[in-house]
Amino acid sequence: MFDKSPGLNTSEGQYSIIMIAPPAEETLPAMLVTLILYDPPKAHVYFSPTLDQQKTCSDCEETLIDGDLFIRYVLVFLFQIINGYFVHFFAPDDLPQMPKNVVFVIDRSGSMEGEKMKQTREALMTILSELHEDDYFGLVTFDDIIELWRPFLSKATPENVTEAKGFVKTIKARHMTDINKGLLSAVDMLTSEKSHSFPDMSMIILLTDGRPSSGQLDLSKIQENVQNAINGSMSLFCLGFGYDVDYSLLDTLAKQNDGLARRVYEASDAALQLQGFYDEVATPLLLEVNLNYPGNAVTDLTQSHFRQFFKGSEIVVAGRLQELETNTFQTEVSANGLGDQFLVEGLVIAEEWDSVFPDQEYIFGDFTERLWAYLTIQQLLDEREKCSAEDKEDITAQALDLSLKYNFVTPLTSMFFLEPIHCTSLEPSKPTFVSLKISYVTHEFVSCCIGVDGDPHFIIELPDQNDALCFNIDHKPGTIFNLVRDPLTGIVVNGQIIGDKKVIPGSKMHTYFGRFGIVHEKFGIRLNVSTKEILHNPPSSAFSSMDLQVIKDRSLMVTLRDSVKFLIILHKIWKMHPYHQDYIGFYTLDSHLFSSNVHGLLGQFYHGVNFEVSDLFPGKDPDKQDANMFVKGNKLTVTRGWKRDFRQDVRNGENVPCWFIHNNGTGLLDGVHTDYIVSGLFKTT
Repeated sequence: MFDKSPGLNTSEGQYSIIMIAPPAEETLPAMLVTLILYDPPKAHVYFSPTLDQQKTCSDCEETLIDGDLFIRYVLVFLFQIINGYFVHFFAPDDLPQMPKNVVFVIDRSGSMEGEKMKQTREALMTILSELHEDDYFGLVTFDDIIELWRPFLSKATPENVTEAKGFVKTIKARHMTDINKGLLSAVDMLTSEKSHSFPDMSMIILLTDGRPSSGQLDLSKIQENVQNAINGSMSLFCLGFGYDVDYSLLDTLAKQNDGLARRVYEASDAALQLQGFYDEVATPLLLEVNLNYPGNAVTDLTQSHFRQFFKGSEIVVAGRLQELETNTFQTEVSANGLGDQFLVEGLVIAEEWDSVFPDQEYIFGDFTERLWAYLTIQQLLDEREKCSAEDKEDITAQALDLSLKYNFVTPLTSMFFLEPIHCTSLEPSKPTFVSLKISYVTHEFVSCCIGVDGDPHFIIELPDQNDALCFNIDHKPGTIFNLVRDPLTGIVVNGQIIGDKKVIPGSKMHTYFGRFGIVHEKFGIRLNVSTKEILHNPPSSAFSSMDLQVIKDRSLMVTLRDSVKFLIILHKIWKMHPYHQDYIGFYTLDSHLFSSNVHGLLGQFYHGVNFEVSDLFPGKDPDKQDANMFVKGNKLTVTRGWKRDFRQDVRNGENVPCWFIHNNGTGLLDGVHTDYIVSGLFKTT
């Protein structure tokens, strides 16, 4: 062990370093570095293992750092005031642990079959072993049927934990997914057991990989039901498995109920990911934490009330000071916690800080001001999930203004890194360049987004009905389909199908869009976008009617006449992949700007479509429901599923729940899909 003397003054400020390293003759299983940071909170850690410690084995010639380096830090300087803004870090670590009530809600629907269920069982076995004996716990499993380990909470005694592990071993995947009923069952269990015999620290941990396919299917109604049932009396934490999970649903459920959501990727360490998440909330220390500041001294305060505080986390509050002449600053932290093993309400910690107001050349510059802005934006975005529709617009405007002022990338803004792209004209003698720039822009909130991406998957989002329709088109590679044709605006969009490099024996050919042709007849614009190039031939006088913006090398925003916008997304596939190849997706961001005469595979849906769904019944897929749909005078059998929308997340996409229309959209499309085949990429008829 090497102990660097506390309080040593250097150019880095004051710090203590405690380093624990293995003996020189051993390999390097782990090194722990503990930093106790003073003012300013900054230090350098130098890691220099010997050559012997880096060997994979004592007789090996090869070297490899085969171990872990852990850096643990404790902030001693917890308050900073810079240029009229302050930030307060609150992270006590020496408080007794509070007992908790926790109910694990476990998805056992058919899609959890295999590795996901195995990893869930493994993680639960470990988590149950780590419950504190003063904790109370319960287990709820759900598909379209609810099953409880016990209908009441049980104290985490060794005997009860052993019995619970036996139950976990029996959990098997089956049937469909009723998230609404599963969560409400957990709330009922916690509510019915709530008494003076139990602590107030109650939480639900939901583990799921899917979205509702049974029971209540309206996502907004599920959120409303859960929020009303919980009513601020407990916290909901959500864990979503894999890429197909409806993460936005889980994130909203968690934020509305004082919790947080995490995505768990289905990999070899998924069980460790689950256990790691539980470790974040396993040790509650305080309830109802309030950080109080003199009312006449501060303004624009970020969130200062927190329902719970867990060991290993920290609370951060920022604000602006009214008087820059103040020499001292008093704060008071009140909370409910354990004292002498009894619940103490209104525990008060009073602090008085000597304040220093540096000038503009202070080393941290405007960091504290930007931290205040960042926390305020995050708080506003969280409030949006909880507020009514009429308040949402005002909150969104506030968050957007701060995002643009401080150049933050948020769900309301994007940072476009735009660099010059050489665009070879369709006329070889006229090479041109597109002038691009770096800018922050706001996201457009549009009435409808319609697109095609993937295999190819057509997605028609209908916000007015809070629903979406989807269908696939299967046809031979090389076929060109008309997607949009508007005779009044003169805009035409065609897309050409490509296939896999080769087909896996015994399976079908996967097809995608590999090239799009966009025509604006009135201005003589032709834009040819493929997986490899962007070609165009507008006359120089008309080029101002089309704007191209390339976003992060993967997305092309095409704006015609400063109004109609198309987003084209490039999906890169490993070039050595034996079967698949690059492909592109296409999205219309403001379909309402087209005329009423617009048509095409996508265009016919730009002004909406009326349909009714009834008579839900089990389908061929045990985890999805079928239903009867009445649309355009036809009665169809449709399936509840989801398709991926890649506008926000190019790599993984976001699942959009939709009613899937089978057989190439037959019954939903006007005519049949082959009616939309055209002979050329720029054909307008």
